[in-house]
Amino acid sequence: MATARDLIKNKGVSQILAISPDASVQEAIKLMADHNVGAVLVETIVDKVQGILTERDVLLKVDANSRNAKETKVRDVMTQKVLYVESNQSVEECMELMNSKSIRHLPVYENGNLVGLISVRDVLREVIAEQKNMISHLENYISGL
Repeated sequence: MATARDLIKNKGVSQILAISPDASVQEAIKLMADHNVGAVLVETIVDKVQGILTERDVLLKVDANSRNAKETKVRDVMTQKVLYVESNQSVEECMELMNSKSIRHLPVYENGNLVGLISVRDVLREVIAEQKNMISHLENYISGL
């Protein structure tokens, strides 16, 4: 079974997008748009995640409250309690955590070091690939009878 480490490797993206908590939400929106992602980690020190800012945070905490994205600091609207997984955790464990906590992004750590960020899309892509593989094996088994 695939692990969070495998998801990071399959993404082929080595860069971890992060922004300062003192940056404006507008800067964070631009960063997410430029990289076509739905979340950025908020860091003050390398590998020390202080929070996460997602599209949902922007929508619910900035836009819905008529706040100005240029004047609002990331620290004021970011999600501070960031759940994470270890790189050796299975895709099923990641999926279960995301589902039970209604979250779409998880930082991945290995030996205390941040190695990447996975999304529900990454998990879904892996689950679909595994199901296709299982169906193929079953079809081959059945046709071999």
